[in-house]
Amino acid sequence: MAKTAEPKYGGLIFDFFGVLTFNMVEVISCFEDREKLARGTFLRAWADPRGQELFRQLELGAITQTDWNERFAALIGVAPDNLIARYLHDAFPAHQVLKVARQARAAGIKTAVLSNSLGREPYDPYAGFDLHGTFDEVVFSAEHGVRKPDPAIFRLVLDKLGVSAERCLFVDDSEENLAAAYRLGITPLLALDEKVVAARLRGVLGLSDL
Repeated sequence: MAKTAEPKYGGLIFDFFGVLTFNMVEVISCFEDREKLARGTFLRAWADPRGQELFRQLELGAITQTDWNERFAALIGVAPDNLIARYLHDAFPAHQVLKVARQARAAGIKTAVLSNSLGREPYDPYAGFDLHGTFDEVVFSAEHGVRKPDPAIFRLVLDKLGVSAERCLFVDDSEENLAAAYRLGITPLLALDEKVVAARLRGVLGLSDL
């Protein structure tokens, strides 16, 4: 009896911010408008070496959200009070991508979230997403002291899924992170638009458009 061919992909890994949420450029633009900041203020601070280091430390769990709030607020000239919550106010769920994630898991594909995390106290940006109920594995950078694009965090999530790099898809909105995944043999997929990435995933994985 002929064996059924094994599906090409057995694992599907998602970034969180900008992939399972609304596009982060739009989220940041809404934040700037609410705070009456000139457009581009946040991203200029993010690109500044001081801003980059603050994000790196937060994502590694080396500083608290409160530390980040105070120090990043000083870079952009706003009040520090719960800045993370104000910044991420419009990071609503990308429901179409989440639906594909659930479809893929139901079809037998192992799924994971791999997030350069921004802390969970006093504001938890993951609340309401039921990540542990939706995905097989959830990896937050701060809990492991390693962040994308470090190859170690990709190897960690692959080990947790029990799927080889060659049989995994990785969805992210960062070209740097996608390039790091590709160098390990993981298939990268750039996510900038919720509808587009959901359609591409259904096509690649052979899932129906429910």
